Amino acid sequence: MLGYVENSRWKGSRVWNVLLLLTFLTSVETHAQIAPPPASSSSKQSPTRTKKKRTSERTFVLVGAGDIAGCQNPEGAAATAKLIEQIPGTVFAAGDLAYEKGSTEEFKNCYDPAWGRFRDRTRPALGNHEYADPSAAAYFQYWGTQAGPRGKGYYSYELGDWHIVVLNTNCYIKELGGCGAGSRQETWLKEDLAKRPGACILAYGHHALFSSGVFQKHAVHPELKQLWEDLYAAHADLVLAGHEHSYERFAPQDPEGKADPANGIREIVAGTGGRSHDLLGFATPNSEVREWNTYGVLKLTLSPGKYTWEFIPEEGKNFHDVGNGTCHN
Repeated sequence: MLGYVENSRWKGSRVWNVLLLLTFLTSVETHAQIAPPPASSSSKQSPTRTKKKRTSERTFVLVGAGDIAGCQNPEGAAATAKLIEQIPGTVFAAGDLAYEKGSTEEFKNCYDPAWGRFRDRTRPALGNHEYADPSAAAYFQYWGTQAGPRGKGYYSYELGDWHIVVLNTNCYIKELGGCGAGSRQETWLKEDLAKRPGACILAYGHHALFSSGVFQKHAVHPELKQLWEDLYAAHADLVLAGHEHSYERFAPQDPEGKADPANGIREIVAGTGGRSHDLLGFATPNSEVREWNTYGVLKLTLSPGKYTWEFIPEEGKNFHDVGNGTCHN
């Protein structure tokens, strides 16, 4: 009997040990299943997200118009200034900024109360009204180094992957020396473009090479053709202008005015800064959109290899124009 009891105890002890072993192994297996992933795996960013972030950091806004402020009707400039106030970025002012003569008093009393609020972030271009004084002295005094070298009125700057060229399109000014081949500005332009062979290129000035304006002598400026030739050879993407107090967008075209979807320059005339309105005539070839009864600003979003444009109207108006394109370079 004693032998039976001892054998039973030994068997019970053996069973108990087996149960403990099974419990321990089950606990280890369960712990292994619920163990959290390594911390490093959750902190990795996907390549797509990183690329989008880098592209966003290299995207810039350029916004503005031409033909802006007159003391006789300040409401227009005030309306467009209200738009720019809500848009961060660099402001382009495409000539005829202070009517009627671009004088010191008119810059102070007409331009400054409206667009002068964005003076520190504005890169201006000369219009014909600034040359009521043959030296445009008040213009250069108001803008200082922001207007490029005094007396020239042409310069360039960078916005990310984009090379921005500001032209002086007042080719008749004696001090400028014209805009033809071999002129000071044309020589500078070719040299300037050669320094940025892989950049996307945008240029702006006051006058346009192409326009559907009623009075062709006022609207169309063939003396700019050589500057366009240089821009076209450098694979420029956009040219912005004013002078005609209206909005007009052209399809990409070459300096001869022939449609060129693959390599052409898209011209956009935005003389809509607030001074007044000019009627447009019959559509010039390649003219895609026209509007002459709305003040507003043109907003360009410049990204690596591409761009978008948007015409934003003054409050109370409904005209819009939106689109996009890719860089040639």
